[in-house]
Amino acid sequence: MTRPVVIVTGASRGIGLGVTKALLTEFNAIVGAISRSKPAELVQLEQAHGESLKIYQCDIANEAALIDVISIFTKVHNRLDGLVLNAGVLEPLGPIADESVSLAAWKSHFDVNFFSLIPALRASLPALRSSQGRVIIVSSGAAVGSLAGWGPYNASKAALNSLCRIRTLANEEPDITAIALRPGIVDTYMQTTLRNSPDKMAPADHQRFIKAQAEGSLISPDTSGYLIASLALKAKKELHGQYISNAAPELEEYQKK
Repeated sequence: MTRPVVIVTGASRGIGLGVTKALLTEFNAIVGAISRSKPAELVQLEQAHGESLKIYQCDIANEAALIDVISIFTKVHNRLDGLVLNAGVLEPLGPIADESVSLAAWKSHFDVNFFSLIPALRASLPALRSSQGRVIIVSSGAAVGSLAGWGPYNASKAALNSLCRIRTLANEEPDITAIALRPGIVDTYMQTTLRNSPDKMAPADHQRFIKAQAEGSLISPDTSGYLIASLALKAKKELHGQYISNAAPELEEYQKK
């Protein structure tokens, strides 16, 4: 039986690392992990899984470099079954009127959170069409939320939802299955940043993140990673073009039992 081949961006920590782990240990996949850094936990995975995991250190905002690593990995394995577009940043935080948050910082944010998706898709789509593969875009509740001080993040996640939805990517690419997933509040470095940034958002919003940790309601990156890995390999066609929550009844069959 042919092993599935999947690319994961932002694989060095948090959700991306959880996805990479699940693909290797639960789904016997071959993984191309794209990451700006190469931390110890990712290196240990590489050592444990040998040729099943190839790490590419790459800044996803570098269009040429991103296309190059995706093309190399796909060519080596002569197929691609799944693409997980997870890499993203939270910063800069601050209200639109705050002139200390430069326009350049907004543009840099969009280079990572949104514009990097375009070369990644362009490099991957020929192989994904051939395999009738899947694209999982890691979105956020911020895409439809209204948290003050989160302008770049809210807007970039809304933009990627629009890119995925049935009238755009899903309409253009009927041979693949593309989903924008709202993963819930996952216990990642982003949550740590938010808890340490009371001056960047409304007090009630900040307290919500403090409370989530205190009550133990944060989702494990490994739990989130399993769901995304499962969707990257098994998502049904009726999910194509949807922005969907991790807790949606339609996703119950993809959760780890």
